[in-house]
Amino acid sequence: MLLIAGLDLRWGWSPPLPLALRLAGLVVVVLGSATASWAMLSNAYFSTGVRIQEERGHRVVSKGPYRYVRHPGYSGFSLSNLGLPLMLGSAWALIPGGLLSSAMIIRTVLEDRTLHEELEGYEAYARKVRYRLIPGIW
Repeated sequence: MLLIAGLDLRWGWSPPLPLALRLAGLVVVVLGSATASWAMLSNAYFSTGVRIQEERGHRVVSKGPYRYVRHPGYSGFSLSNLGLPLMLGSAWALIPGGLLSSAMIIRTVLEDRTLHEELEGYEAYARKVRYRLIPGIW
């Protein structure tokens, strides 16, 4: 994404984005980063890999942002992936940003399936916290 944004800036592929849109992108990046960081701090089992950490007594986390959505880290990463191209003023960088956000959605579906099947208490948690990424929507 950064490479595309840099090439876009160098070669002028995108028309200049209004300052208000670039500032909105900055706000979205900050909100996304804060959400992802809050998720990491709230969940001692937060990991780059999807697995039940039995050796650490893995259990359901329902505090912090996990009270609102089941995968707040992915919510935050997706927001940042969509806000960064705007902040950098590159319409072309929205393509990899959108692809990365789409990958987060796919990963959310797969991880949610694994947690339903393998993590004790996750089914009850999923009934209580109905939304995966976006409160009130999905």
